[in-house]
Amino acid sequence: MKKPNLSQQTARRLYNLVAAEKKFAPGEKLPNEVELSRELGVSRATLREAIRELVSQGVLEVRRGLGTFVSPQVGQLEDFGFSALEQLRGQLQDLFELRSIFEPRAAALACRRATEEELRDIWARGKDVEACILAGQDRTQADRAFHAAIVRGAHNEFMSRLLPIIDQAVGTAIASGERREALAQATLRDHALLLEFIQKRDGEGAQHAMAIHLRHAMDEMGLEID
Repeated sequence: MKKPNLSQQTARRLYNLVAAEKKFAPGEKLPNEVELSRELGVSRATLREAIRELVSQGVLEVRRGLGTFVSPQVGQLEDFGFSALEQLRGQLQDLFELRSIFEPRAAALACRRATEEELRDIWARGKDVEACILAGQDRTQADRAFHAAIVRGAHNEFMSRLLPIIDQAVGTAIASGERREALAQATLRDHALLLEFIQKRDGEGAQHAMAIHLRHAMDEMGLEID
């Protein structure tokens, strides 16, 4: 089994401080970046990567202008992302397998059923993802919002109930992927094509574009789905 890299080890240590040692309570603000990196004995860049991973798992929350906080729901979370690498990859594979079944169809339905306001929201959310990638910023929340907007536009109650699965898959993929830059660039291209079809209300094109997007993501993460 491949040894976790330094940012993953740091995320594990920080998770233990929160969940096991209870050093930081749910809802509590973490020390600033300089103090925390010194306490953990890592660089600030490594700490940022670790925090990004914990945010994707729902352990931490970054509140713009305020700092990083322990999620109020941290006590209810499972220990995602820190067990064997094989387990993490298995989770990702299952998540993307499910996404590949229903998200392309959701994109097609959104082309038919979304209101004009919902189409504008999908477009805006897609542009938010693009802006994050071009600025080199964490796109986790923006990416989640984009895919959620498409599913909402499909107007299918049971697809909407699967949104937490999309959230987990998007967050875990962005945080755990070793080829993050390649994944980001593929996302940039794929989202542009997807948005083009959705704006035209071309359901067949949107369905294929979403399938291609998920396939590219799986390829970049080395996932194989039969």
